[in-house]
Amino acid sequence: MNEVIIHAARLGETGVLKEILERNTDVNARDLKGYTPLIIACYNNHYDAAKLLLESGADVNAQDLGGNTALMGVAFKGYPDIAGLLIENGADLNLQHGNGGTALMFAAMFGRNEILRMLLKYGADKTILDTRGLSVFDLARQQGNEEAIEILNAQTGN
Repeated sequence: MNEVIIHAARLGETGVLKEILERNTDVNARDLKGYTPLIIACYNNHYDAAKLLLESGADVNAQDLGGNTALMGVAFKGYPDIAGLLIENGADLNLQHGNGGTALMFAAMFGRNEILRMLLKYGADKTILDTRGLSVFDLARQQGNEEAIEILNAQTGN
């Protein structure tokens, strides 16, 4: 049943997800890469599926085998509505994946400045360093994301 719930989440099939969940399928089932239905639904921009999974007890902070969370995925892809949903449901803004990256770092690196603002508003930590010793400022600079640097500086009062 794990493959079915993962597949339904990938497609955003809320009707199928409801039916599967009514059969007591594990809402936090994992595939071979450690992806949960929530991570998959969020990464594929399926808001309603993500909402249903969260309402059904999905672990908002589940990490795949690389340490990535649903919030990191939407910060990478640029889905602010789903980022807000995850934050409202208790997503840990400062979890780090295997290389030390955070959702804030993903937002800065990939120009997802609306999500960057949202993460900062809800208290994301700008002082965290990745495993290379790089900060969110360093990563924004590397990518030429001047707007992110301005947002980060404005938020700190620099």
